Amino acid sequence: MKTVIMAGGRGTRISSVASDIPKPMIQIEGKPVLEHEIRCLCDQGYRDILITVSHLGQAIMDYFGDGSGFGAKIEYYYEKEPLGTAGALYRISDKLSEEFLLLNADSIFDVDFNRFVAYHREKGGLVTIFTHPNSHPYDSGLVIADQNGAVERWLTKEEPRPKWYHNRVNAGLHVISKKLIVETQGFSDGSKIDLDRNLLKPLAGTGKMFCYDSPEYVKDMGTPQRFESVCRDFRKGRVEAKNLRNRQKAVFLDRDGTINKYVGFLRDINDFVLLDGVGKAIQIMNSLGYLVIVVTNQPVIARGEVSVEELANIHYKMETLLGLEGAYLDAIYYCPHHPHKGYEGEIAELKIECSCRKPKPGMLMKAAEDFNIDLSKSWMVGDGENDIRAGCAAGCKTVYVGSLGEDFGQEMTVSSLLQFAEACLKE
Repeated sequence: MKTVIMAGGRGTRISSVASDIPKPMIQIEGKPVLEHEIRCLCDQGYRDILITVSHLGQAIMDYFGDGSGFGAKIEYYYEKEPLGTAGALYRISDKLSEEFLLLNADSIFDVDFNRFVAYHREKGGLVTIFTHPNSHPYDSGLVIADQNGAVERWLTKEEPRPKWYHNRVNAGLHVISKKLIVETQGFSDGSKIDLDRNLLKPLAGTGKMFCYDSPEYVKDMGTPQRFESVCRDFRKGRVEAKNLRNRQKAVFLDRDGTINKYVGFLRDINDFVLLDGVGKAIQIMNSLGYLVIVVTNQPVIARGEVSVEELANIHYKMETLLGLEGAYLDAIYYCPHHPHKGYEGEIAELKIECSCRKPKPGMLMKAAEDFNIDLSKSWMVGDGENDIRAGCAAGCKTVYVGSLGEDFGQEMTVSSLLQFAEACLKE
């Protein structure tokens, strides 16, 4: 499979860090950003690489040469005039494999590309984009998809967005079928072509583009602040650790009474209010490399009191509010079942004994399978006995959030989620 790396950007936002070299050549821990990318690819067998260059591109070509010194085979396409983020694809179409990786050269990442490509092949679309939550969704473009992962809407950061939304952002990594380039060949007249706006966004709603949600590390280091953040993460080993080939550590959180104010069965989105300090607490967990995963019993679904769509909107509110505080969730699992029958409007097929309703550990076990989580190095935090029992059954460390004096096997009692994050997760 060919990998195309777009390395022609001018890097004006990060010029204060290095103005005399192309942005992909800025060093992190003694190696250029682009070298980190190439080594990640080669380690997984993606050695056939084509790099598009323009601004100060000779520095890139001189450093990497034909790639043999890095275990790769590298060739180049030099843009004599700016072609945008996708124009070069039409000039090199004869060199593309039937499906190819398309990556940005100004990001630090360490992801399981084989897993990414396998997902693309399973879905069978023209494009699969790598998506993830981030700490600033309010000023990022958003991807909205259906339950099968098909992209329904592509919102640029300038466009109006729903009041409440899922924190899902395009990370700039793509698997693309060459068919897309062939089918849109007439679109290219030699002028600039923007990958996102001209090629990908029009595919939204066609069923031909899918998103691949992953918590793995992908960060644009295009500003001085983000560059410093990436450098810190790299030094502490967080970049490599988040690759899903490696065992992950997670903090599992109950929802009601742990993240938001407890109001009994929460049926009305207006009753969802974040508890004080929760955003900061989750931000700490994010910064330390933990996956942050909500696991919540929601019998209101089985009882017919809240629809799946209404619950999704409640969770979008939770994600939006957390995003405004610089925090994000990596996943949300909920149990829609309830074993007791006899409620007006109940959904009969959901009134069952299941393996996912806490205190059973089903949601935690499913998350562990999905994200390669080491449960023995993970935490379950909640405000009820069922949370603690579910964590114990899964083999996690457990923390009870509530009044002192409760004792049902938890290892620690804290007054708030923030106290837990500050007391237990210090490096």
